Amino acid sequence: MILLLLSWVGSLFGFLFLTGAIASGLYYLSELVEEHTSIARKSLYRLIYFIITVDVLLWLIDGFPFWLSVMSVGSQMVYLQNLKRFPMIELTSPTFIGSAVLVLINHFLWFSHFSDPELPPASIRYHNLDYVGETRLPFAQVASYFVICIWLVPFSLFISLSASDYVLPSTNEVQGGEQKRRGASLAKIVVDPLRNLWFKIGEMFGYKRVGQMPI
Repeated sequence: MILLLLSWVGSLFGFLFLTGAIASGLYYLSELVEEHTSIARKSLYRLIYFIITVDVLLWLIDGFPFWLSVMSVGSQMVYLQNLKRFPMIELTSPTFIGSAVLVLINHFLWFSHFSDPELPPASIRYHNLDYVGETRLPFAQVASYFVICIWLVPFSLFISLSASDYVLPSTNEVQGGEQKRRGASLAKIVVDPLRNLWFKIGEMFGYKRVGQMPI
């Protein structure tokens, strides 16, 4: 019983530390992109065209479904439109909303394709050496496709783009008597509340942020 409770406590702490690590990583990457906007834009252009090439090759060589491949290539072209005003983006713009919807649709369609219940799992070849029929793809191959061809570009856009609908107080700059508004990074908009919650939890246990003395 005690060991079971310890396992729950350990899992909770592991989840909290993992969440904190991911949030810190996102925050650092968004800061890095803000300092090198031109390089980030060029890298995203090349990444999108690279993934389009991979999708075409997978259709031609590996026999991936034609219409799903067309869907993936079309999605990449929509993602590409977000770079016209890079790094600024309006969260209510059709391009941004369409990109968010396409990520979900792509994920659902490809997941349905790779998890076809009519096909046996790839492990059947280890149990039945005489089996020569078609099988579902191994998990490593499916996971690699999802990470590189479906999630990588949206995730990179999420880190790189700045939302013009939200402006952080620290980004207001006065130039020639006029305020220049610079949008907050999408990653920061999401991560900042999590960081503040993390700090509040630490303060409950008597810890303070760096530069502050504990009570």
